Amino acid sequence: METFSLISIIGIALLGSFGHCIGMCGGIVVAYSSSKIKDDYTKVRQIIAHLMYGFGRVTSYSFLGAIFGFLGSIVAFSSITKGFLFFLTGILLVIVGFSLLGKLKFLTKIEHSFSKSVTYQKIFRKVISSDSFFSFYFVGILNGFLPCGFVYVFAIMAASTASALQGAFIMFIFGLCTIPALFVLGFFVGIFKQSNLRNIFMKLASILVIVFGLFTMYKGFIFIVNPDSTMINHMNISEDKNHNIQHH
Repeated sequence: METFSLISIIGIALLGSFGHCIGMCGGIVVAYSSSKIKDDYTKVRQIIAHLMYGFGRVTSYSFLGAIFGFLGSIVAFSSITKGFLFFLTGILLVIVGFSLLGKLKFLTKIEHSFSKSVTYQKIFRKVISSDSFFSFYFVGILNGFLPCGFVYVFAIMAASTASALQGAFIMFIFGLCTIPALFVLGFFVGIFKQSNLRNIFMKLASILVIVFGLFTMYKGFIFIVNPDSTMINHMNISEDKNHNIQHH
């Protein structure tokens, strides 16, 4: 994975977690913090509970990343088709970025949360009322499958990798980067929910999504216009690496 892409993913995820995830997932964090974390919990036990919830979400995100990465691999069977996949990914990221900024109604039309379904609500109520310490992990897993604008952003990125493993890795990194914000919220409920910083982080993350989308479109354009040179460049890089290994 390119350094620029990895830095962009981490930056978008960290800013988005404080700008978007607190608003979207904050209610669930408040719910389980109020009902599941008992007064006799030590600080260490509370930390473990919040981390278990966080890693439950990471598990769901990694699973989704693998699926989207695999679906992308079906489409990207040549340099040209991979170029079109990158280009389409870039367009979608730009649209989602503007939607997160509130300039488009794109996300509000596709974010039909199945959290309103009777089956989901029954499962969630059962898990949230469970006395099992491991149930914090299952709350995180359920939360990870809820439709969310930033999940869409990283699912699109995962598909563009055309690899189940890399797709899972992208969503894994995304999940890890969202843990700090929700972890802090679990301890200090309400601090960030009403903070102006949240709006600032949200705007910065949205702009990064748009920039990354434009970069992805450019990368796709290069693949489409000149697929042979792209393949040659990859071959040359591989040959240079092999030459350096043999030389040493």
